[in-house]
Amino acid sequence: MYEDDIAAISTPPGEGGIAIVRLSGNGVIEKMNPLFRPRREGTSLAGRPSHTLTLGWIIDDRGEIIDEVLVGIMKCPRSYTGEDVVEINCHGGSLPARRCLERVLSAGFRLAEPGEFTRRAYLNGRLDISQAEAVIDIIRAKSDKGMRLAQQQLSGMNFSYIANLEDGLTRINAMIEASIDFPDEVGEPDYDEVEGRLQEILSKLDSLINAARRAEVYREGISIAICGKPNVGKSTLLNTLLRKEKAIVTEIPGTTRDVIEDYINVRGIPVKIMDTAGIRFTEDQVEKIGVERSREAIKAADLVLFLLDVETGITAEDREIFSQIHTQNIIVMVNKEDLIEKKIDETSLKGMFPGLPIIRGSAREEIGIDELEESIEKLVLSGQTGSDNLEIMVSTRQRSALERARQQVLDTRDGLREAPLDCLGVDLGGAMEALGEITGKNLKEEAIDRIFHDFCIGK
Repeated sequence: MYEDDIAAISTPPGEGGIAIVRLSGNGVIEKMNPLFRPRREGTSLAGRPSHTLTLGWIIDDRGEIIDEVLVGIMKCPRSYTGEDVVEINCHGGSLPARRCLERVLSAGFRLAEPGEFTRRAYLNGRLDISQAEAVIDIIRAKSDKGMRLAQQQLSGMNFSYIANLEDGLTRINAMIEASIDFPDEVGEPDYDEVEGRLQEILSKLDSLINAARRAEVYREGISIAICGKPNVGKSTLLNTLLRKEKAIVTEIPGTTRDVIEDYINVRGIPVKIMDTAGIRFTEDQVEKIGVERSREAIKAADLVLFLLDVETGITAEDREIFSQIHTQNIIVMVNKEDLIEKKIDETSLKGMFPGLPIIRGSAREEIGIDELEESIEKLVLSGQTGSDNLEIMVSTRQRSALERARQQVLDTRDGLREAPLDCLGVDLGGAMEALGEITGKNLKEEAIDRIFHDFCIGK
């Protein structure tokens, strides 16, 4: 199957300057000759140097022009897939790209499966499996930080970390195997040295797992709901954070009657920010529906910004709303601090919200916004910061493998002086097998299929 010549449109559907039809397989450059008429007569794609563009036309089987194109060639093994690769740069739009693809398929090429180009890069040794997974993370990156972490993974950073751990485990395993195979000559292993080496590997695994949890935030993002009583400044805060007039702002309580959401970036963290309807009892049927939807959005949010009005003080209405959300991750913001009259003091704040981050600011005057963003970052990454400042992007699959490897290493350390040596070897082997799943050494075909299933066709 993976020896077939494949083709697919690699650019998104819709109008644009160009569209790209990508081909891969052994000898596909020569197979393009009947499909392509170069502008300069006598030019042969196969005779052109690798990584060059040639101007000409894609022609049908009758020799009629389908589209004027630039054909790029990349000869194996210096290509993305490790095979010969051809990229047809045709005019943007669905019709030119589709016509060019149809012509290629009529010449015996097969339509590529999702992620098949990257899968071939993996099978041909151009990428390890963690680098292949980084490709999809780059495509789906929602922030500069997430993009940078994925780029580091693509560069092979994950492989180097895992290779270092595997090397350490191999050395320990060799010490134990020597004692098993040559008990008279070698004797028992130096348990203190083995324990020290195992502890060092455990520390490295802990650092990787903690970094993986931090990176998850930058990959997937979080949702934040702004809540509070009517007319407390929720919509103004939303507009300030978005830097645009997304929500209608008036002095009339109950202006917002539904959940309004948009996306922002807070210090590299992708955030879905939601402005909710003011929580209150109402007889208005439309507002009542909005309040109920707001309650659902607040309950589902990863973090809640609870707004208070410094001018009205902490009211019974505020206390009722807080009693409904007090179990969630909360940041309290005392809004309208730009006003002269203030009815909320520090004592009442600390008494009602012990241990919670409290920001004093003004959404309208953009006071306290930097402090608010800092609090969001700290709360989201709470308990996940590391003294080593390690930054690494791993997938859910890779993190699961790291956690299994850690457990196996932990079992080895805990049973070091009690368990038989061959049992210790089994635990070490399990740890090395789990780490091998990250780079693809020990992955089964079904697992590889699941990884590439999420890719788009043409990548």
